[in-house]
Amino acid sequence: MQYRTLGNSGAVVSNYALGTMTFGAEATEETSHAILDGYVAAGGNFIDTADVYSAGVSEEIIGRWLAERPDARDRVVLATKGRFPMGTAPNDVGTSRRHLTRALDDSLRRLAVEQIDLYQMHAWDPITPLEETLRFLHDSVSSGKIAYYGFSNFLGWQLTKAVHVAKAFGWSAPVTLQPQYSLLVREIESEIVPASLDAGIGLLPWSPLGGGWLSGKYKRDVPPSGATRLGENPERGMEAWQARNDDPRTWDVIGTVEKIAADHGVSASQVALAWLADRPAVTSVILGARTTEQLADNLAAADLELSPEETDRLTQASQPRVGVYPYGPMAQNQRSRKIEGGR
Repeated sequence: MQYRTLGNSGAVVSNYALGTMTFGAEATEETSHAILDGYVAAGGNFIDTADVYSAGVSEEIIGRWLAERPDARDRVVLATKGRFPMGTAPNDVGTSRRHLTRALDDSLRRLAVEQIDLYQMHAWDPITPLEETLRFLHDSVSSGKIAYYGFSNFLGWQLTKAVHVAKAFGWSAPVTLQPQYSLLVREIESEIVPASLDAGIGLLPWSPLGGGWLSGKYKRDVPPSGATRLGENPERGMEAWQARNDDPRTWDVIGTVEKIAADHGVSASQVALAWLADRPAVTSVILGARTTEQLADNLAAADLELSPEETDRLTQASQPRVGVYPYGPMAQNQRSRKIEGGR
C-alpha cells in the first residue's frame, strides 16, 4: 500500500480506499466486519460510505465495527456523504443547510463518532445556492464536526465554481472529488481532471472496475447470469450489459487488460486498478467488495507495477471518444503552444 495526502490537505490516506456500498445489502454485517478487518490488516486506512448506502445501515455497520475496535478510529480516515433522499418530504434531500444539518448529525450518530474526517456532497444540487452549501461546510469544519469536505459527481465547472466561491469568501476549501473513472469511463479527462489539477483537488474514483466489466467476469455476446451484479440485473444503470457488449471498444479494452494480466500472472482486476491508481490527480481508488476474497484480490493491485509500455497500451486501447471540437487533437493544439515560439 502506498500513502498520499488527501487532496490538498495534510491528512494521509492509502492509495486504495474501501468503499462500503455493499454493506447491509450485498454483504452481511459479519462479512462486512471481516472485509474491514482485512482491509486494515493490509495497510488500508481510508473508509468511504454514505448515508444512502442501505438507507443508513452501512454507516451503522461501520459504527459498530469501530466500537468493537477502540484503536481503529485513530488509525482510519473516515468519509461519508450527504445529499440524496433519506425520507419523502421536500426537505429530506439536497444540500440546503436545513437538510445537511440533519444529515450530518444522523451520520455522526450512526457512525458513533464525534467527527467525520471527510464529508462529501454526493451530487450537485441545482436548487440550493452554492454559497449556502459551502457556508454550511465551512461552519461544520469550524465547529469540529468535520475535518475536511469534498464533492462527488460534480462537473468541471461546478467544481471550479465551488473552489473559487469558497476562496472569495475566505471559507474552508474543498479537498477531494469522487467521480466515476475507469479504463471504460475516461470522459472526465476532458474537463474534470484538468479542473482538479488546477485546484489541487484529489480524485477518489468510484466504480474503478466499470461495474465488474474489467474483472473479466463477462464474455462477449454471452448474457451474464448467476450471482453477479449484471447476472442479477443485466440492465443495471450505466453498466448495463447490452450497450457495453455491443461496443467494440469494450472488448478492445478488456482484451488488452487480460493480455497484460496473463503476462504478469495476476487478475484482470489488478491490472485495471493499477493503471487507475497512477493517473494524474488520483489520490485513492475506491474498492468495493462483496466478499473477503474479492477484497484480497483487489488489494493485490498495490503490489503490481505496470511498465510504461503496458500503461501506454492500456491508455491507447481505452482512449475515450471525443468530437472534433472542443476536445479533438486540433482543438487541443489550440490550447497549447511551444515555449520557444514558432508555427
